[in-house]
Amino acid sequence: MESVARGGTRWKRFAVVMVPSVAATAVIGVALSQGALAASFSVSGQSFKVTADSLDGTGFVQYGALDSGKSGAHPVAVVGLNEAKITNLCQSVVVPVPVFGDVSMKLSAGGAGGPRVEAKKLYIDADDLSTNATFKNIDIGVGIDSTTKGPGPSKGDKYVPDSFSQQADSVHFEDVKQRAWATTAGTFKLSGLHMQVQKGAHECY
Repeated sequence: MESVARGGTRWKRFAVVMVPSVAATAVIGVALSQGALAASFSVSGQSFKVTADSLDGTGFVQYGALDSGKSGAHPVAVVGLNEAKITNLCQSVVVPVPVFGDVSMKLSAGGAGGPRVEAKKLYIDADDLSTNATFKNIDIGVGIDSTTKGPGPSKGDKYVPDSFSQQADSVHFEDVKQRAWATTAGTFKLSGLHMQVQKGAHECY
């Protein structure tokens, strides 16, 4: 790992515990209104997979939290971004249906050659990722309640006050693969949106 210094810092294939990816994810069938939304809803018992060719974001913050639902509690790394632009977004979830078998829901948007996906006040709760990342002016070890560069912790999130977090002026991610439990956003503009429902397992990766 390169030394932590103010300025551009780059890691490849870094671990989720240290610096989680901020691949943007779309919530199927849900339109989100303008403004930051709380991520305190009860999550489903299924995670979903997300890929993106690239993501450029401004105002980055990351911290640990706990998502919960009827299926139990899920430790996650929450990433918040003031603004994000994503190229070639893919999201998939496989739903096991009794007797019938697996059914896949797959969403894509912002494909190459067209407008990118755009999001504001974006929060992503993930527990696994792989990506190549570049940060500008990153600060590691900031108390979450003292962050200033990103949107701050999402209202309603379950986290330890003043716990470990990191922040950066901007981020660039390439070749993103991520498993997430929840996503909220103030606005999510999905250009070239396409959704498929198919029998069997058809995931983004």
